[in-house]
Amino acid sequence: MSIEKRVEATAKNIEGKVQEVVGEVTGNPADKVEGQDKQAEAQVIHTTENIKDEVKKIIE
Repeated sequence: MSIEKRVEATAKNIEGKVQEVVGEVTGNPADKVEGQDKQAEAQVIHTTENIKDEVKKIIE
């Protein structure tokens, strides 16, 4: 498990959520979409780390 990757993903997720809300409030659809993209990227990182953890458990 890479704690650094998980922290990075969590930070990216928070950044994405803030950016999405700012896009909604300001009426800027580009910011909203970019925020959603960051959240999706963070989810991919979390999922990848979860898979790595499960594979490591199987190997051990």
